Amino acid sequence: MMSLSDLTILNMIKDPNQREKGYRALVETYQRRVYSIIRKMVIIHEDADDILQNTFIKAFRNINSFQSNSSLYTWLYRIAVNESLNFLEKKKRRYFFPVEDHEEAMKSYIDQSPLIDGDEIQRILQKSLLKLPEKQRLVFNLKYYEDLSYEEISKITNTSVGALKASYHHAVKKIESDLKIE
Repeated sequence: MMSLSDLTILNMIKDPNQREKGYRALVETYQRRVYSIIRKMVIIHEDADDILQNTFIKAFRNINSFQSNSSLYTWLYRIAVNESLNFLEKKKRRYFFPVEDHEEAMKSYIDQSPLIDGDEIQRILQKSLLKLPEKQRLVFNLKYYEDLSYEEISKITNTSVGALKASYHHAVKKIESDLKIE
């Protein structure tokens, strides 16, 4: 299941003489893809950067527990997804944000940030995604933007394929309904 590059990276990390080089290779290989999914979940660049850093720190600390029955990419995504969901939950609790206030803050960021790419249609879609429950948004992002199979998403989220298909279906219906109104 592991690609040669995963095996090479893991061997470098296990070699005390190449450990630092191996960690650098891990970050360079997966940083953009992992950041992408985190950013789609939390929207705000600074938050995504913090979560990305936490994801790799957690990966470095737990690399010895990595089992080769999935790819490093899947394993890192699982860590990133959990870190993103935990971050959003903590943020809501810490600031006693009603869900609607948190949505409004992220919508405002989408409108005002020069860091959000895309045309007006992309911004409308991003705002619509913010209305989804976090897990539906995650499944939609992994399926639609990352083009992952349900089997890959299942490994990342520890959710059955059937439940993922249902989540994706509900997310698409909600987005379609929302876009008809706007």
